[in-house]
Amino acid sequence: MKRVALLIIGVAMAISVCTATKTQPNVIFIFADDQRYNSLGITGDPVTQTPNIDQLAKEGVFFDQAVITSPICGPSRANIFTGQWERKNKIGFCSYSKNVVSEEAFANSWLMQLKKAGYSTAFIGKHHTTIVNREDRPLRENIDFCYFAKGHLNFHPADRHKVFSNLKNKTQIEGLFEATEAYLRQDASRDYFFENIDSSFRECVARRDINKPFCAWINFNLPHASSIGSMGQREDDPEMYKSLYADRKGDIPLPEGFPLEVNLPDNVLTHDDLMKYYKVDNEAALINKKMKMCRAVHGIDAYVGKLRQLLKDIGEADNTIIIYCSDNGLLLGEHGLGGKTILYDENVHVPLIVYSPFLKKKNCGVVNSNLVVGQDIPATILDMCGVEVPETYQSQSFLPLLEGKKVKWREDVFCENLFTDQGYPRQEGVRSKEWKYIRSFSKKHDRLAYLPQGIEGEEPIYEELFNLIDDPKEEHNLASDAKYAEILEKYRLRCDELVNYYQK
Repeated sequence: MKRVALLIIGVAMAISVCTATKTQPNVIFIFADDQRYNSLGITGDPVTQTPNIDQLAKEGVFFDQAVITSPICGPSRANIFTGQWERKNKIGFCSYSKNVVSEEAFANSWLMQLKKAGYSTAFIGKHHTTIVNREDRPLRENIDFCYFAKGHLNFHPADRHKVFSNLKNKTQIEGLFEATEAYLRQDASRDYFFENIDSSFRECVARRDINKPFCAWINFNLPHASSIGSMGQREDDPEMYKSLYADRKGDIPLPEGFPLEVNLPDNVLTHDDLMKYYKVDNEAALINKKMKMCRAVHGIDAYVGKLRQLLKDIGEADNTIIIYCSDNGLLLGEHGLGGKTILYDENVHVPLIVYSPFLKKKNCGVVNSNLVVGQDIPATILDMCGVEVPETYQSQSFLPLLEGKKVKWREDVFCENLFTDQGYPRQEGVRSKEWKYIRSFSKKHDRLAYLPQGIEGEEPIYEELFNLIDDPKEEHNLASDAKYAEILEKYRLRCDELVNYYQK
């Protein structure tokens, strides 16, 4: 029997009986992995077709200045679990950080807050953080439909994780839709899903209570490079994963002047520091990777289309909010680099779409250019559902922005990379709409260490300053130009201020 209480620092918090009514909005949050801002039709991708995601944006609100403040899988997801910056929650992307979401933070997560308010809850797909302990016990015991695997899923997830062995669809996107359908549908057609589930998850996956509103967090591990290697290699893989866009290779864009020299000093980052699947010096290999990523994004788009049809079929389309975002972007040759964590816009700038059937027509089909961050998503979900936002959150609900209200909003965003493995430098920076400031620290004493407080007395070894209006590709570092000394000092001080603010 599932536990009905979650201990918070030794105090039992009883999960309340259903207080939500069926008329309260449902919520589905779709989280892609390593999906760049410009990977959609609506953001100008010349190859990838994303009609369903584009339509979602046309019927909802598209945020064209959305930022992920810790641009790497685990921390980005932990920030959304906690509603905090990494500097505060100290959940980094390595074991050295004690990469754990606490009981209190999990109880305050948007999923658990909605469960407390009477919602049926689901967590499906990739899980890249740890909830309290290695077994993720609170997640398993408190989320009604808990169907996940830790780390990378692979393109054929059952090959790596036995929890997915009950799926008829063997490819990741189609398999996660099958799981979504098993959660949402109520007929006997999905009985096999529950009957054949691996014994280790038998107590974690319950049928949805149709008397409750529902919320689901869907986590893909695509278009991440770790999951595209085996794409289209099996005879029974959908044809689009084998041949889609094969005739469009010449249209797949590469950075102007490719291959580019790494634009950072050697003591900050070199091309040799990159993991094998992030190296970008081979043109044919990079084009092939980008083509597979195009196919993956198109597959996720098909998921969105099928999901919206499913919601219509079960009579929930007019009562369901859909939010679409990515955990971070990805460098694909820009700046001479591949991979993520570095605070360039290719990594921190992501697509964010919010569709709500409750918005007034005049507020739909809108492009909003306010600076919003991933941590704002849980606060916004709770606000849209009429649930109080926990005081532990450092973020803001952007519901007023969705509703077209003129409110005071943040003018800049603090970003950070605290991951010290794989050759990456610690970085912190500030991004406004006009300026980007980045400072990098020495790797001499921080390898395989987790240092959210930094090293006492250390100074940055390299600084960058970019005018995003004149130089959106961040190609011209102005930090050493005397003409911009005043602006540089302003952003140095602002970065100091934000470091102190977010680590409290």
